[in-house]
Amino acid sequence: MYSNIIMIIVAYFIGSISSAILVCKSMHLPDPRLQGSRNPGATNVLRIGGKWPALFTLLGDFLKGLVPVLLARLLGFDAIVIALSAFAAFFGHLFPIFFGFQGGKGVATMIGCLLVLSLPAGMCWIATWLIMAYLFRYSSLAALVASILAPVYIGFFSHNLTYAMTTLIMSLLLIYRHRNNIENLLRGKEKKIGKNN
Repeated sequence: MYSNIIMIIVAYFIGSISSAILVCKSMHLPDPRLQGSRNPGATNVLRIGGKWPALFTLLGDFLKGLVPVLLARLLGFDAIVIALSAFAAFFGHLFPIFFGFQGGKGVATMIGCLLVLSLPAGMCWIATWLIMAYLFRYSSLAALVASILAPVYIGFFSHNLTYAMTTLIMSLLLIYRHRNNIENLLRGKEKKIGKNN
């Protein structure tokens, strides 16, 4: 029982490590919470510092989701603890205890979680994002569509209701975090991939 709680707490703490803030600080870039969109995520870091800082941020956010869920699976925890570890890591990214609960939108962290919960489902999420991004050139729209479909992918490939329900909650939170992007999309003001203006 205690080991289950510890695993979930550890997952939250790992998720709470803000890759964007640490990368920007180590590379002497402005705090992403105070520049651009003020979102500590890879897209905003790309605007602030360019491709390499954004890539490092993306990798860090991805690993925050993958590592704790993989750890829970390798240590032999049951499906409920694995699912809660995924949620805790994702929630930690959105609301990091180490950074005043000012986190990112959760896209890369969610991908890391999904790839461990179900590799085929995670790959379908990535494929959906790539297709939508190629067709419409909106990163946010691609993430939203992929996340809406994520519980379906997880349910189909894993046949695990716990994983599917956890993914549904994560998807709803991700959609909520993209509410400003949704508003911009509806108004035709969302920035397309590769365009800064």
